[in-house]
Amino acid sequence: MKTTLDELQAFTAVLDTGSITAAADRLGQTVSGISRALGRLERKLDTTLLRRTTRRIELTEEGATFLSHARAILAAVDHAEEQMASRQRQPAGRLRVNAATPFMLHAIVPLLPAFGAQFPQIRLELDTDDLNIDLLQRRTDVAVRIGALQDSTLHARLLASSRIRVLASPAYLERHGAPDSVADLARHVLLGFTQPESLNRWPLRGEHGEEWPIVPTLSASSGETLRQLALQGAGIVCLSDFMTQADRREGRLAQVLAPHTAEVRQPIHAVYYRNVQLAARIACFLDFVAEQLSRNEELRLGPSGRPRAAAPRRTTAAASTRTRRSG
Repeated sequence: MKTTLDELQAFTAVLDTGSITAAADRLGQTVSGISRALGRLERKLDTTLLRRTTRRIELTEEGATFLSHARAILAAVDHAEEQMASRQRQPAGRLRVNAATPFMLHAIVPLLPAFGAQFPQIRLELDTDDLNIDLLQRRTDVAVRIGALQDSTLHARLLASSRIRVLASPAYLERHGAPDSVADLARHVLLGFTQPESLNRWPLRGEHGEEWPIVPTLSASSGETLRQLALQGAGIVCLSDFMTQADRREGRLAQVLAPHTAEVRQPIHAVYYRNVQLAARIACFLDFVAEQLSRNEELRLGPSGRPRAAAPRRTTAAASTRTRRSG
C-alpha cells in the first residue's frame, strides 16, 4: 500500500501544531481519524515516526528523516495546484499569515471580506503570535512585523508606516488633568510594556533628546491590552496609529503632549522566505494589503516609498523581530 497525502498531512500537522488534538482542529478531522492516519503511515513504512507521551510528541530519528520528505511532497503538491490555478489566472491554495494580535485585529481583519470576494480560491489561515516565530518551522507564508528588522537572508516588503503617539482617554484626563510638560508625566499613571525595555521610550522631546524613558505604573505584554486599559481610563499610553486612529477620530482617546511629541514612524513589513518565483497567492495578498493600506492617510508611505520620517533599515530582514507598540 502506498502512502497517501492525507497521511502525510496528518503527520506534518501533528508536528506543526504539537498535538494530535490541535492537528485534528487544523485539518477539520477527528482526533481518532488523525491517530488512525498516523498508525497506517507507520505500518506502511514499517517504522516508528513519533514517540507519544501524555505530555509531548517527539520525532524519532527515522521520523525526522521522513519529515523532510513529507514536507517536500506536500510543497510540491501545493506548487502544482498553484501552477494550475495560475494558468486560469486565479490564485488559489492555502495562505498562512502571521501578525501580532493588534495588527491582525485592526489592520488585516477589516480587509478580509473584500480580499475573499476578490480571491475566493485562497484559503486563509490567520495566526496571531506576539513572540518571535520561525517562518519555516511554523510553515508561515507571510509574517507582518512593525519596527526595525534584523538582517537575514529572508525577504521583506515595506507595506506602510505607522506613527506612535502618547494618548489618554477623556475620562482619565478629566480626573487627573492633562500634563502640560513631559516632566509632568511623573505624577501620572503610565501604561507600558513588560518587555522589551525599548518599548517604554516614548517619542517626547526633553532632556533625553527625542525619546523619553518611562517607568510604567502598570505593564502588559500586549499592545491591545494596553489599548483596552487606556480606553477604560486606567492611564496614559503610547501606541501606534494603526490601532488607535478610530479611537482618536471618535473621541475615545486623545493625544497628549502634542507640542512635545517627535514624529516617529514605524515601518510595517511583510516578511516571507520564498525568494524565487513568489507564489501567486502570496503576491496577490501583499499587493492587496499594500494597496488598501495606501488608502489610509495615517499609514501611507511617503513619495519615496519609505516612512515619511524615519526610514527603515535594509528591506532584507528576519521575521523574528517583535512588533513595536503593538505586541
